[in-house]
Amino acid sequence: MSIFITGSLAYDRVMNFPGTFGDYIIPDKIHMLNVCFPIGNLEEKRGGTGGNIAYNLAMLGEKSRILTSVGKDFGSYKFYLEKIGVNLDGLNIAGNEFTAGAYITTDKHANQITGFHAAAMTIPCAYKFPALSAAEDIGIIAPTNTTDMTSHAAYYRENGIRFIFDPGQQITSLSGEELICGITGAMLLISNDYELELICKLTGLDLEGILKLTPVVITTLGEKGSRIVRRGGGESMVPAMPINSLENPTGAGDSYRAGLIKGILNSLSLEESAAIGAACAAFCVEKYGTQEHYYDAASLGAKYKAGTGKELPISFTPLVQQQN
Repeated sequence: MSIFITGSLAYDRVMNFPGTFGDYIIPDKIHMLNVCFPIGNLEEKRGGTGGNIAYNLAMLGEKSRILTSVGKDFGSYKFYLEKIGVNLDGLNIAGNEFTAGAYITTDKHANQITGFHAAAMTIPCAYKFPALSAAEDIGIIAPTNTTDMTSHAAYYRENGIRFIFDPGQQITSLSGEELICGITGAMLLISNDYELELICKLTGLDLEGILKLTPVVITTLGEKGSRIVRRGGGESMVPAMPINSLENPTGAGDSYRAGLIKGILNSLSLEESAAIGAACAAFCVEKYGTQEHYYDAASLGAKYKAGTGKELPISFTPLVQQQN
């Protein structure tokens, strides 16, 4: 069994603004916006959708393979990923470029403004897939180089491999036709509610039209949980899990996706799988940074039970050691 993650690797420069963005944005002057937000603190963290998903999968006891391009400054991140068992033979090292960088500012209400420098990520990784097993292997296509996103979706579809399409921050870089290509044949489409609206706008499809391309649409709704809509009209809600404190929401969606994949690999229902994802996400938001949190089966089980009233339906041994 192999897990393929088409997703970015990046350094996150995570910043907090102690106020509220909306207090400094004048609606009728938006055409000439010129505003400065003083930053309370700044930290550099390991990030990127591919790295975040792989990190959480490693905590869940699963080894994965990341498919993307990185730059000349990737050395320390590479060492860490290898240490936790991530397969990096799908990386393209672009020696003249820097690794992608995200500049994320979060206000006190968890609103975010992000600047992203794609750098090496603009170069397709050109990964050559080995023979895959339709019964065992799974892929997730998360935000990274758009050529990789669309070509990998086509490869999975043509070879009968189940995959999750998660266009996220790259929605605005993909055409309507490319989004349709990514959604078509996916086992499910996952996004937050704002992203789903953008997908509908760019493709010209409503939710019913999207469900003709993929049998399931999962929409994450932050503290309101997540919604699972199935082709044919079935709909269910999965609650968010309780948190001790909200430190930073960055990376929560990637944590959710790792838990979702773990549940799917264990043949659980989508509702159970999504609840595991929600529990993983709850740990992420309690820490400042996307790969600073930690859980094992006992602590994840306690979080899951607090939110669902049920026992965690999986067991695992983390491949990651708890950080100090």
